[in-house]
Amino acid sequence: MSANGDTLAKASWLEHLASDLRFGLRQLRRAPGFTVPALLTLALGTGAMTAVFTLFEAVMLKDLPVARPAELYRVGDVPDCCDTSGLQDDWSLFSFPLYQSLRDHTPEFRQLAAFQAGRMHPSTRRAGAATPAEPASCELVSGNYFSMFGVGAFAGRMLAPPDDVPGAAPAAVMSYHAWERRYAPDISVVGASLTFDGRPFTVVGIAPRGFFGDTLRPDPPDFFVPIADEPILHQPSSLRDRADRHWLELIGRLRAGARPAAAEARMTGELRQWLLAQPGLSASERQGIPKQRLAVVPGGAGIAVLKTQFASGLNLLLALSALLLVIACANIASLLLARGTTRRAQIAVRLALGAGRGRLLRQSLAESALLGLAGGAVGLIVAFAGTRALLALAFRGAHHVPISPLPSLPVLGFAFIVSLATGLLFGIAPAWLASCFDPADTLRGGNRSTRDTSALPQRSLVIGQAALSLILLAGAGLLSRSLAKLETQEFGFATTGRLIVQVDPMHAHYTPERLPQLYRQIEQRLGALPGVERVGLAQYAPLTDRWTGLVFLPGRPQPPPGAEPDFAAWERVGPHYLDAIGQPVLRGRPIGERDDAGAPRVALVNQAFARKYLAGKDPLGKRFGANEPAASGEIEIVGVVGDAKYNSPSRPPEPMYFLPLAQSTASRKPSLQHTDVRSHYIGAIVLRLAPGSRAGMGAVVRRALAEIDPDLTVLAMSSPAEEIRRELNRERLVARLAACFGLLALVLAAVGLYGVTSYSVARRTAEIGIRMALGAGRGAVIGMVLGGVSRQLGWGLAIGLPAALAGGRLIASQLFGVRSWDPPVLAAAVAVLIVTALAAGLVPARRAASIDPLPALRSE
Repeated sequence: MSANGDTLAKASWLEHLASDLRFGLRQLRRAPGFTVPALLTLALGTGAMTAVFTLFEAVMLKDLPVARPAELYRVGDVPDCCDTSGLQDDWSLFSFPLYQSLRDHTPEFRQLAAFQAGRMHPSTRRAGAATPAEPASCELVSGNYFSMFGVGAFAGRMLAPPDDVPGAAPAAVMSYHAWERRYAPDISVVGASLTFDGRPFTVVGIAPRGFFGDTLRPDPPDFFVPIADEPILHQPSSLRDRADRHWLELIGRLRAGARPAAAEARMTGELRQWLLAQPGLSASERQGIPKQRLAVVPGGAGIAVLKTQFASGLNLLLALSALLLVIACANIASLLLARGTTRRAQIAVRLALGAGRGRLLRQSLAESALLGLAGGAVGLIVAFAGTRALLALAFRGAHHVPISPLPSLPVLGFAFIVSLATGLLFGIAPAWLASCFDPADTLRGGNRSTRDTSALPQRSLVIGQAALSLILLAGAGLLSRSLAKLETQEFGFATTGRLIVQVDPMHAHYTPERLPQLYRQIEQRLGALPGVERVGLAQYAPLTDRWTGLVFLPGRPQPPPGAEPDFAAWERVGPHYLDAIGQPVLRGRPIGERDDAGAPRVALVNQAFARKYLAGKDPLGKRFGANEPAASGEIEIVGVVGDAKYNSPSRPPEPMYFLPLAQSTASRKPSLQHTDVRSHYIGAIVLRLAPGSRAGMGAVVRRALAEIDPDLTVLAMSSPAEEIRRELNRERLVARLAACFGLLALVLAAVGLYGVTSYSVARRTAEIGIRMALGAGRGAVIGMVLGGVSRQLGWGLAIGLPAALAGGRLIASQLFGVRSWDPPVLAAAVAVLIVTALAAGLVPARRAASIDPLPALRSE
């Protein structure tokens, strides 16, 4: 009997729920004037937050698409690139011999894999094909890389340890995206031979769809190649067997029951022993070995480069989107309150006929829940479009970003909970107020004298909306002004009329001895092109790369142990580079043709270098050395150039010096000799163009370089302005979205204020009629209504201004050249909010002023 009773009760409950939901749907369908604005408001609020959370989840929360990512641990806790030498204190990069030692002497790891910290860009083509070679992105990995991740092949097979031994046939695994872009649906590429820089490699397999490697980043590798094949691709400066060059990152799987702390202690000890066994250590290096350590940290997310870059911006966007959702919810609550008041007579009749207040409350909540879910469903469409826009903004210039704009299951769950909670939470108060009045007062016309219990909550919601809108507007203004300052600042080089062509002669098989002839050909051939006024060659262009090293000046004491050493950025440039890039020589002379291999070693320094290391002295004629104390005084300063931002648009120019491309730096250390050889391979050709000659120049330059050498492929081509825009992707994303959220908040606040004011005018129709019958003019009525708007707005400003100032301090680290309490921004935000609010209130105010007193009094 008890079981039957429970079953009947459950069936009755489900029947009531179904009935309430059907009733809610009918009510929403019968009131399109309420339902459509409410749905759009919810869709904008939930859609914006879902779009931001989709990107947040992909960058900050998601693991690699591999088997059992929770078992993965990374060796090293600092994302680094791309190779280094010497002691690191906190180790994150490792040489191949050091990796082998750690792999073989750390039993806590079931498997430990290594992979290249940077990427290579060989030219590739199908063997025997007549098509031009194309640049490709390639990553060197150990033979156990795929088995460690537990990743199988989409087609063919993955790399295995036998592929990663010297003498094995060169092999490669192609990413699914590269196959889809170049060869799909042709599977015959598996087993085919492709040439990498003219050397044949067999494609043994295609990686599974969705696998992008060890690091979430734009344009992930097209190919994965065994570390054993590194000498083939990195001639003449191979890194594989060099114990003094650290260029690999490590990830592995711990054995069941193994503790990360034990693995970390064992590997730190192994690292120190391995370092002590290396030949040629100086006394200071031996003293520093006991301080060397490495960390073993969770590696399920891989190398979290984007997490480091985007963490602060995404957290800020998540907070801004939450504020926008709160404003949207306040708008919904305000609409529900107004609707509940208009339905008071209907509810009174139902109560008088015996309907229970609990049932009425459940029906109102069911309607609110349906509204929330429907708004969330529409919001998913907004979220999909918004996520696509976010990806385009965040990764401007990228050809492929391995982040799907489709919400994942966790994001869908998040959107469902937010939508349902929004409907229920903000529908409770209106539903309660609509059902807790005395029906007798309403039925006998008591609305004339009964105090309206929904007026105060509605005004409070409008005040809150105004305050939150001011916070968003002020934040958007600060971030937009900061972005404008970043984009329009003086960079120290020309941003227009230039073309930067990125190449890599190392992948075209050029030995150091052949480089001078190649560089002369490039200067002559490109310099003869119509529209090209100057050709400059450089190791790298501004904002595309950065090399740094120690500097030593005669007579300057070295910083004490533990203090910041004397560092400077540096690069090698050709004779016409500074003129081509538009970086002025302020004193002395530029690097010229006479600064060849047989001439005395010279350099140009920037103003930051002169200020920091030669303060109060004339830099010209002074001498310094690079990388080791024995080189102190080796290089003479022959000129001073203007400061330019080579490292980051948001940081001040750092000390930097420029060396002639034709000269070499003497060193007895093999690691420094290797660095010197690598530094002679240019990475950038800078063209100064005549006005109006940019159109079509890209194809002309590619053709000219292909005629010099078909394997000298162009990796990328852009103007300095485009490089700046790409460098400011994160700042632009935050500023544009903040501006969008601010605009949406302003619109929602205006709609809310309009709705509350319209409702107030309708509720006070009789009062306004009496006032006008007693002689009040249209202007007085308009002033009365706008006075109510102004009072609500004034309270909103009183609350919002201090909150906006506090918010400015919270985002101060995101700002450039703008104070967190910038008066023009705050004044503009206040002015925009006031104008919008008065405009929203003016429409119902004019309607109130046009009321005819006699019909208004008669209606009562």
